[in-house]
Amino acid sequence: MSDTPRFRRAPRPTAAAPTDAVRLNKRLADLGLCSRREADEWIERGWVRVNGQIAVMGLKVTPQDDVRVDQQADAAQAQRVTILLHKPVGYVSGQAEDGHQPAVTLINARSHWRGDAARTRFSPAQLRGLAPAGRLDIDSVGLLVLTQDGRVARQLIGENSDVDKEYLVRVAYGEVQQNVQAAFPHEGLARLRHGLSLDGQTLKPAQVDWQNPEQLRFVLREGKKRQIRRMCEQVGLKVTGLKRIRIGRVTLGQLPVGQWRYLGANEKF
Repeated sequence: MSDTPRFRRAPRPTAAAPTDAVRLNKRLADLGLCSRREADEWIERGWVRVNGQIAVMGLKVTPQDDVRVDQQADAAQAQRVTILLHKPVGYVSGQAEDGHQPAVTLINARSHWRGDAARTRFSPAQLRGLAPAGRLDIDSVGLLVLTQDGRVARQLIGENSDVDKEYLVRVAYGEVQQNVQAAFPHEGLARLRHGLSLDGQTLKPAQVDWQNPEQLRFVLREGKKRQIRRMCEQVGLKVTGLKRIRIGRVTLGQLPVGQWRYLGANEKF
């Protein structure tokens, strides 16, 4: 069976050895074309061919195999949306828990920010498969990404993700709530930057500086559960307010609390 013009060739991996065989869904995900779940969907729909034959689930491929993807997959992927939400306090990032609503319940036509420059119009179908790409705990506010696009999720929360995230963190030091910077020892700031461990693992180096006498600025390249709050606890600080203002090159900007906008076509994390 010959390929039709609507099929495009997937790039060949460069790092693998000639004998390395992996599942087709992993090959497509590793190439950054989609997530594994999306790859399985493409395979089920007959949108992927290997060496001219329609691929089947579970098939393993080597770097020498000719993998091609139907342009219908590109069209389907282009319809997937990524949404930027200014999450308020009191909402959980993922599944509902302890009576608290998940942040996705805030995504509707009424809460769509009027200042959104994107031309995309809201549709209930955009809620299907929409999931948070990263966490922001219930007591924190700021930028939360929800996406239908497996490529975005992989970039932000995949095991090899190195996208940095920026936070403004208001703190107290014991009874000190004003001019905390003057009371907090310099060695504590050094430990926040590098030297702490959580869950038995040494944390990656972080950028931590005073934004003002009561507020720290954190830039992290990892996202353990309640990481900043737990880091602060280890050096005697109590977090009294936490706001995420940037993920990679995408900022919270003027997006109001409780409202959302689409990730623009020209925006990249």
